[in-house]
This record gives sequence, C-alpha cells and structure tokens, in this order.
Amino acid sequence: MSNSKNFSGFLEDVSRGLPSSWDWRQPVIIGVSGGADSLALLHSLVELSRGEKNALVVVAHVEYDLRVEASCDREFVVQHAEQLGFSCYWKKVCVQNAPRAKQGDGTEALARRLRYDFFTQLAFEIGARHVAVGHTCDDQAETILHRLLRGTGLGGVAGMPATRELSEGVSLVRPLLHVRRQQTQDFLQSIGQNWREDESNKQLHFARNFLRHRVLAEVERGPYPAAVEALVRFGEQARVEMSSRLRKIDAVIEKSVEQKHDGKILIHQKGIGDDSSIVPEALIEIWKRKGWPRQELSSKHLNQLTEMIFYEIFKGAAIPNAVDLPGGIHARLLAGGVSLQQKCLPRVSPSSCLKEAEPL
Repeated sequence: MSNSKNFSGFLEDVSRGLPSSWDWRQPVIIGVSGGADSLALLHSLVELSRGEKNALVVVAHVEYDLRVEASCDREFVVQHAEQLGFSCYWKKVCVQNAPRAKQGDGTEALARRLRYDFFTQLAFEIGARHVAVGHTCDDQAETILHRLLRGTGLGGVAGMPATRELSEGVSLVRPLLHVRRQQTQDFLQSIGQNWREDESNKQLHFARNFLRHRVLAEVERGPYPAAVEALVRFGEQARVEMSSRLRKIDAVIEKSVEQKHDGKILIHQKGIGDDSSIVPEALIEIWKRKGWPRQELSSKHLNQLTEMIFYEIFKGAAIPNAVDLPGGIHARLLAGGVSLQQKCLPRVSPSSCLKEAEPL
C-alpha cells in the first residue's frame, strides 16, 4: 500500500472511531505513552483538527516508576509535543508505594487508575470533555481472549467499550478500536515518524504478552488469519447481548440484594426466582459496584457462589458452609441465600499480580 493510502485510509478509520459527542471546540486530551499506537493517534487527531477553527489539542503523559526507561519515554513525548506546537502535561507517579484503592489490585490495575485519575484531573482543569487513548483492535482481541480464558462472564468478553465515563462530564474515548496495531506503525512510517518501544511487552511471563506473541500471532499465521477481527466481532455481539442482560441483572439485584450497614451484603435466592443462569453475571455486577477486586475471580468461584445461593435446589451437591474468595471476600451460606463481606487483607506486593495485567 502506498504512503498516501496509508495516510488517508488511517485518518478515515480514526475519524469513524470518534463518538458523535466529539467537539473540536472543546479542548481534547490525548494520552501519549510514546509507543506507536498513541503516537499514531496523536498525529491522526492533529491532522483531523486542522480544518477545525480554534481546535485545541493537549498531550498528556504519565511517567511510572516501573521501568528505568520511563524518563526517556517522557522526554520523547514532551519534545515531540513541543515540535508539534502543543502543550504537554505530564506527571510522575510512584506506583510502587501508592495506596491501593481496592484490596488485591495488581500493579498494572493501580497504574491504570493513577493514569486515569491524572487525565480526569487535567480534564477538569482545562475544561476538556474527552480523553482519547490508543487502544487498538489487537488490544481488544487480547483483552477478550484473556478474560475468556480466565473465566469471565458475558460482560467480560464484551471487551473494552469505545467510550466510557471517567467522571461526570469527562469521557474516555478509544478511536482506534477498529484499527490494527500494524496499521499504526504503517501510518507512522508513512510520515517518517519513529516511536518508543517498551521492551517489557516482549516478556512472555506476562499473560497478555504470551497471548499476543505465542497464541494470537501463531493462530493468525496458521489456520485463522482473521482471528483478531473474529474475537472483536464476538466481543461486539457480547456487548449487544449484555445490554439486554444488564436490564435483567439490575432487576435481579434490586429484588435479591440487601446491603447492611457493616458493608455486608445478603443475597436472597427468593428474589432471584428459579433461574440461576443470570446469577454469575449479577455477581460480577455486584463486585463492580462494591469496588471489589476481580482479577482472580474465576468462573469456578462464580459457579460455587451460585450453588450456595441455590442451596435449596442443589441439595445433592457438596456445597460448603463458607468459602474465602480472591480479594478477601468471605462468603457464608445462610438460610435462603448467601452473605458476602470483604475482610481486611495485608498489603499486596506490587509485583504479585503482574501476570494478570490489562492494557494501560
């Protein structure tokens, strides 16, 4: 493909990925790590903004204390923003010693939260309504496959949403979700722009890297060359189905869940009825609302809880009276249901959950 086609085609793809609420008259924040994806996003949005009167593009970067090359990444991004004539706001965050908002949070989950906290704060300060980040189609496929193998519900395999609320009035936008990772590199090469490489992305002891380099790459080279696109379509179908399921889940939670003052939750089987199929997804939604860690929560745990809730129906099964779940959640069998409560846990080592990392 010629450079001109790479350039124009990429811009069209990015433009289609912008939400209808996108407004160039408001400041736009672009999260830039220095890697190919975020840098391609920056250059494409800069090009798309050229025909817009008074468009204001702001670059934002977070420097983590997790890699010795982090300061070089920051210098690269700052210098690049200056060359383009844009303001660059950056912040150095100490992930190693930062308090975890949720017990059981891994290092990558914590880094992601700190990053989005900074973006949200910056958005309020400069009056931005949208924060754009460079997650690609490949990131989406890896996320879906990772969650599927880990044992997630329908909401998990729906993947990352194209837009989601960071805070009231501020939305996170992912314009590249239908763009392949190779396309971002082709686009940058077409304009003669280099980028930074994160060597940790090649370390196969990280689960996502293993899926990227050993599973998806081999599958695409072999019998399923469109595996990434197929996974993304599966996620989209799951998202449509999930929107319908969420309405049912909300109704189930409203009827069956009782919140106690001490933080304990009671789940009454009577409020659910006889259909246990929706319970695992309702449990995931409860975990989300409570802010409980979900990295290690598997389908096995969800099925075990479902059997406890429906104890009167599953009388023949070997159902425990109590069970300890990941993240310090203690479940206890009650007459007609289950109680859930989070126990106090010791501080988690920053490196303990790296293998379950999700894209920042």
